[in-house]
Amino acid sequence: GLEFYRQVFEALREHGIEPLVTLSHYDYPLALVERYGGWQSREMIERYAHYVETVGRAYQGLVRYWLTFNEINSVALSYLNAGVTLEDERDRAAVTAAFSHHMFMASARAVEILHKIDPANKVGCMVAAGATYPYRCAPEDVWLAYEEDRGRYFYTDVMAAGAYPAWKLRALEKEGVHVPFEPGDTEYLAEHTVDFISFSYYCSRLVCADDQVIAEKAEGNVFPTLRNPYLKDKETAWKWQIDALGLRVTLAGYHDRYHLPLFIAENGVGGLDALEDGKVHDAYHIDYLRRHIVALRDAIVEDGVDLMGYTPWGCIDLVSASTGQMKKRYGFVYVDADDMGKGTFDRYRKDSFCWYQKVIASNGEDLS
Repeated sequence: GLEFYRQVFEALREHGIEPLVTLSHYDYPLALVERYGGWQSREMIERYAHYVETVGRAYQGLVRYWLTFNEINSVALSYLNAGVTLEDERDRAAVTAAFSHHMFMASARAVEILHKIDPANKVGCMVAAGATYPYRCAPEDVWLAYEEDRGRYFYTDVMAAGAYPAWKLRALEKEGVHVPFEPGDTEYLAEHTVDFISFSYYCSRLVCADDQVIAEKAEGNVFPTLRNPYLKDKETAWKWQIDALGLRVTLAGYHDRYHLPLFIAENGVGGLDALEDGKVHDAYHIDYLRRHIVALRDAIVEDGVDLMGYTPWGCIDLVSASTGQMKKRYGFVYVDADDMGKGTFDRYRKDSFCWYQKVIASNGEDLS
């Protein structure tokens, strides 16, 4: 395994490509899940640290940019996110607090380890992001939207600012939930914060504080949200609402709060693509990315956001994590395979492939 990825990184560098490596992307050795119950056990920190030390030394000089955990704030997906199963749903708050804390500590360990191996290493966190809007201008809706965004910021507060925010500790205390702090944890989190913040952005979210208000729920989205009436004509085939300006709002929010470099690690649209005579015409894909690149350019030029990079999801069609489908296609490269795994698995460049090739060559200047 180590040799395989060494060859990958060497090939990337031969072609002038700088690798960005996610150390853990919803994948844990099953043996550790069975032995420790996933990240609810503090023992996982040491296992993770050993892994980070191993790959960090193996790829010293080949990889300089690292992400500790993919979408660490997707706690609702406890098994996918942390290898944790719940025996009783009533335990969710306590179990979530435990595995989140252990992952925070592991992320800090990764920062310490990778900086020691090579001071040139840059280590970032990765969260699922998206601005939250109030359904009405009612103060209750505005507050609920603020609370939703504050809940998302909680994860970057710990990993980027180095401390649990006071509101979160109060909320956990009111729920009777104990965070498994051990002596030295608070100081360790403060001393080993990330160098940059990365995130995924697919769409914005909408909330309403009044259950009596008739507001349509959005379909398809992994995170529960209402359907934004101002985006009703901008929806994907899976009913995710398209909001390019929301990306600029999200970038500005992180930049203004933390004053750290940012990286858009995922941004894209899943659609129904058809292979016709060896060609795939995915104009919707091009339009989506064009709008979002304009938004990130505005964030850089107008808002002064320090944006390190942008890697759309994804390069090649694969099984969608949100639906388990192959037909929900995000890639620039079409793969001839269906939801049941049947097909030739031959690959075809979509129209978006050639378009994005031009975008890269011009560093985002040519979006025609």
